[in-house]
Amino acid sequence: MTSSPRPSAAKTLAWDDFRLIKAVADKRALPAAADALGVNHSTVFRRLGQIEEALGVRLFERHRSGYVATPAGEEMVQLAGRVDDDIHAFTRRLAGQEIKPAGELRIATNDTLLVDLLTPVFAKFLAQCPDIRLDILIGNQAANLSKRDADIAIRATDNPPETLIGRKPARIAWALYGRSADFPGPELPAREALWEHKWVSLGEQFTMLSAVRYLARHVAPERVVYKLNTVLGLAEAVEAGIGIGFLPCFIGDTRPGLTRLAEPDPDLSADLWLLTHPDLRHTPRVRLFLDFAATELARLKPLVEGDRIIGRAEAVTATGAESPA
Repeated sequence: MTSSPRPSAAKTLAWDDFRLIKAVADKRALPAAADALGVNHSTVFRRLGQIEEALGVRLFERHRSGYVATPAGEEMVQLAGRVDDDIHAFTRRLAGQEIKPAGELRIATNDTLLVDLLTPVFAKFLAQCPDIRLDILIGNQAANLSKRDADIAIRATDNPPETLIGRKPARIAWALYGRSADFPGPELPAREALWEHKWVSLGEQFTMLSAVRYLARHVAPERVVYKLNTVLGLAEAVEAGIGIGFLPCFIGDTRPGLTRLAEPDPDLSADLWLLTHPDLRHTPRVRLFLDFAATELARLKPLVEGDRIIGRAEAVTATGAESPA
C-alpha cells in the first residue's frame, strides 16, 4: 500500500503559525509563549510539532536554557517579524485615511508632565472635541509608536527618535530649589555654600537627564541623602525639607512651599516634544491634537522655560481650565 503524500507546507502554514514560532523564539519557553498568544501550553506544543512535521525540519533545539531557533526557525522568525511590521504599517496607513476627527487617541507621556502640565490641556481638548476619547499611557520608557503602542508621545528629550516626526513647543528649564521656610531671605544663597547642604536626587537610571549628571559631578555622594525614581517624589522631598534639589521650573515655580535658590541653568534644559509616526501625521484626530497641544503649550512657554514665577492658580487658568474657588 502506498503512503499518501505529505501536504505541502504552503497549504498548511498560516499567519497564526508564524506568530506562534515568533512567540516561542521571543519567550524561549512554551508556557510563556502560550501566555503571550492567549492559548494553552498544550496547544502551542501540539501546533509546534505539527508545523515542524509539515516542514520536515526542526525549528527549535531544546536546551536547558530554553528553546533556541535552528537556522530554519530563525528564518521563519525573521519572516514573521517582517510580516508583523507590514501589518502594523498597513493599519497605520488606514488610520491615516480617517476623515472625521473621532475615536480613541492614545497618548504616551510620564507622570511628571501629566500631573503638573498636561492634564488641564487634555481637559480643554476633550471639551472642544467631544467625539475623541483619550487613553493616556504613563511611563518613563519610550512607547513604540511604530508598533502603535501609542499614537502620540509627549516627551522631554534632546534626541527624539529619527523615525518619528513632531513639534517642539517649548524647552523645559530646570533650576535649584529648596524649602521656602529654610531660605526665607530675598537674597539668593552663594552656590559654594549650597554644596554643603543635604541634597535629594533622581537615581542612576535617570542619568540621561543633564540635572542628574550635573549633581553627580558637583555634589559629594555623602551629601545626597535621598534618591528616588520619580520627579514628582523629588518635588515632594524638597518641599518636605529633606534636602535641596534640581526640579523643572513648571513644578518648582507653582509650589508656594518651594523657592528658587539659583536661576535656571540653560545646560540643564531639555526640549519638550510632541511626537507621532509619519504614517499618522495626516490622521484627523492626531493632527487636531498636535495643533491644539502645540498652541496650548506655547501659551505656557514662560512657565515651562522658567522665564517668570507663576502661581499654580495662574498656571491652571493659562491652560483654559477653571481654577478652584
